[in-house]
Amino acid sequence: MSNLCIIVTIVVYLAAMLLVGFAYSKSNNDSTDFYLGGRKMGPLVTAMSAEASDMSSWLLMGMPGLAYLSGIASPGWTAIGLALGTWLNWLIVARRLRRYSANLDAITVPQFLSLRFHDQRNLLNALGAVIIIVFFVPYTASGFAACGKLFHSLFGVDYMAAMLVSALVIVGYTILGGFRAVTTTDLIQSIVMSLALIAVLVYGVGVAGGWDAVVANAQSLPGYLTMLASHNADTNTATSYSLLDIVSTMAWGLGYFGMPHILLRFMAIEDEKKLVLSRRIASVWVVIAMTASIVIGMVGLGMTRAGALEFLSGSTSETLIVRIASLISAHGALAAVLAGLILAGILAATMSTADSQMLAAASSVSQNILQEFAHLKLSEKQSLFAARLTIVCVSVVGVVLARDPDSSVFGIVSFAWAGFGGAFGAVMLCALFWKRCNWQGALAGMLAGGLMVFVWKYLISPLGGVFGIYELLPAFLTSLVVCVVVSLVTPAPSAEIEAEFEAAK
Repeated sequence: MSNLCIIVTIVVYLAAMLLVGFAYSKSNNDSTDFYLGGRKMGPLVTAMSAEASDMSSWLLMGMPGLAYLSGIASPGWTAIGLALGTWLNWLIVARRLRRYSANLDAITVPQFLSLRFHDQRNLLNALGAVIIIVFFVPYTASGFAACGKLFHSLFGVDYMAAMLVSALVIVGYTILGGFRAVTTTDLIQSIVMSLALIAVLVYGVGVAGGWDAVVANAQSLPGYLTMLASHNADTNTATSYSLLDIVSTMAWGLGYFGMPHILLRFMAIEDEKKLVLSRRIASVWVVIAMTASIVIGMVGLGMTRAGALEFLSGSTSETLIVRIASLISAHGALAAVLAGLILAGILAATMSTADSQMLAAASSVSQNILQEFAHLKLSEKQSLFAARLTIVCVSVVGVVLARDPDSSVFGIVSFAWAGFGGAFGAVMLCALFWKRCNWQGALAGMLAGGLMVFVWKYLISPLGGVFGIYELLPAFLTSLVVCVVVSLVTPAPSAEIEAEFEAAK
């Protein structure tokens, strides 16, 4: 009975997402509508859509699992870096990008960079689009894999079948409704994610014997409740958390400056003055959500100590919330519906990221490569068809890449995050705030940052020691240095470009 209630709840949730797509299917009259919702997004939708598309399944799986096994240091410093990155992105980038992109009539990140620097050959368009496709396709695959693993572990259904159903739903509402459907479903999904965190936290604390018992249990473990050490669950010992570890984990925050699917939200808000409210909503929600996620890891360990939950070792720790939802479902039909809502929250975290990624990839192919780089003359109808076809193609490739149920979800997400932050982050900041920056510098910076992610990850990082730092940081710094140096040794931007820069201040 409990499984039936869970399945019905999840099916209703998935059907609701498709209904949103149908509801907005008639509102996409042109490319601006499909990619940016006509720049008519309100502050609440803008804020929650940005954060929901940011917080993929790691919020409800990876982070609680990491806290469960190792304590608060690693997830804590990561959360601090992400919270700071979120706040700075809204504070520094959002308003300038909204104004600048509207002045230039840019509807994608590569197009903004191309128009910003008057790139007549559209090299920035092409390179930016290629980077987006290279890193977003496997990122999307990781989301499909997470959905497949969830259903397979819960109900024993075939992994591939579960993944295909999830992919069809995400593709369905994205193709039908475009940006409006994606942002509306993201808002709904952020609410579902929040409810899931609250329900798991309240239930878990009760089962663990109360908050005092949770804290006492954590305090009894070496290195668990300090930000300067990490707990080793296998040996029950503490390991020092070095300055290098802190810098490496906090470097995640640099990625925000280059995330295309998040930057698009800034470009889509109806009024730049409302970005202040959006920033407050987004920053508060991110802090609360990540704190709750880390605390759930602590609570889960308390439940294990109380005998309510078996010890979850290795990657199985990422199923902590799934295990707690299963316990909740045993308390009757209403509790099973709540468990279904919690599991829908995990789906929501995954879907809200995958839909945004597919839309960004679609705009890159249709707008940046076909029309601007290849100079194909497409009507609005043909352009939208090309975008929708791209979404289908990206999803097909994503499903193929994710066909292995043992594929590492977190590893793919981490690498793709570094790719976007390294390639776009520093260049975007220079484009928005440095008048002397030119197209040569931007192109070189994007290329150097993107390549450094691969070089550091596969050639330098294996050396260990100080070289074991997260590849995003060296890629970001390399991109910044190359962008500045190349800009300074090549001709300055024209007076027209400088005038456009001043107008966007």
